[in-house]
Amino acid sequence: MKKIITILILVIATSCSKVIIEENEPNTKKNNFEILWNDFDQHYSLFVIRDINWNDLYDRYQPQVNENQSDDELWTLFSNLLEHLDDSHTVMYDGNGNSYRSGYKLNKQSINEISKTLIEEKYIEEITTISSEDDLLYSKIKNKNIGYIYLGTMDGSNPAVMDNVVAKLEAYDAIILDIRQNTGGEDRYSARIAQSFSDGRHLVYTVQTRNGPNHNDFDSKTEYFTKFNNSNTYNKPVVVLTDRKTISAGEVFLLHMKAFNNVIQIGDTTAGDFSTLSNMRFLPNGWHYQYSIQKFLLPNGESLDGIGHIPDVYVKNTEADIKAGNDTVLDTAIQHLFNEFGIE
Repeated sequence: MKKIITILILVIATSCSKVIIEENEPNTKKNNFEILWNDFDQHYSLFVIRDINWNDLYDRYQPQVNENQSDDELWTLFSNLLEHLDDSHTVMYDGNGNSYRSGYKLNKQSINEISKTLIEEKYIEEITTISSEDDLLYSKIKNKNIGYIYLGTMDGSNPAVMDNVVAKLEAYDAIILDIRQNTGGEDRYSARIAQSFSDGRHLVYTVQTRNGPNHNDFDSKTEYFTKFNNSNTYNKPVVVLTDRKTISAGEVFLLHMKAFNNVIQIGDTTAGDFSTLSNMRFLPNGWHYQYSIQKFLLPNGESLDGIGHIPDVYVKNTEADIKAGNDTVLDTAIQHLFNEFGIE
């Protein structure tokens, strides 16, 4: 029988909340496992979406826990358990600088499948950066009538600046919008960036937060729509480039962008991790962790969690491509614009 662990929630003066453990909670290997397992059981949001039988995993892993294990052995066991979720929004920290992120192997591998230096030296002309925004630049594809934007995060301070970027690129026949390696950030930021390319108001997804002990306990749906401003939008062809590390709010951005008729996705399938993270959770041994607490659904009720955005044109770079000085994904986008629209 799986015991229920009481976890206290402390709301501190800054209005942030974090989960703490009672001072007398036993710091044993088995108790740390029980707390972790039960906390996920009661609050993690994607068991059904990701087809995870959490009870079966308890029966598999709980007998492996014993008090003679080293911390490293327990860490490996916890990591193996959480790897079944294949959810990079599930993160565990040991408090000494080490961390584990579930299902992150392919995401990490993609780091070597793109080179910003290669793009800047071979593919684009003079670069303009935006001082207020992290990892945002724009330029022009060399010898082509195509604008280029790189957006590496959805965590800037002024997403409305994209209107100015689009205005600078308005004369070009198309824009390649590169969100490979986009680390996510704020969903509201994503929505406002997408507004600069919008062709109207569309229902793009709903969000529900888990609110009960059963794996299917969620609050009511909140609907999210694309934003639109007819006086300031780019309605020529837009190619969005993606890879396995396009994640979280970067994927929410794609939910907006792919609602527009002038947008096509080229590259690799995205990470498939959409949910908002929980507050930090803590174990008696000092380890702490976070996990997904929501589910994002398409208007038809389907989920892309664990799947990701499948591109309209699938292509990915290899490390050998990059070492040879070729960005096959970017080459494919340029060729697509020529084949489909005669843009060169």
